[in-house]
Amino acid sequence: MSVNQNQPKTREQVKKARAEERRKQIQREKRKKARRSPVGLRMLMLLAAVVVCVLAGMVVGYGVIGNGNVADALKESTWTHIHDLVVKKK
Repeated sequence: MSVNQNQPKTREQVKKARAEERRKQIQREKRKKARRSPVGLRMLMLLAAVVVCVLAGMVVGYGVIGNGNVADALKESTWTHIHDLVVKKK
């Protein structure tokens, strides 16, 4: 019968081995926490991504699909004109 030589044999060795494993586990958890970005930074990144997606959608929708000028998609006068067409006052 073969016995694993790395296994602790006495109660003291078992306690030391468990304490060492717990210490290693705590260090791994600390490293994971240190890698995470703060919540505010994640929210800011999400907001920036939404703005970029909306602008890209406007350019593609107006300039490519709508056969308009791509540069006009970002002008305020274009969107006020579209708003006036959609919301007609009687």
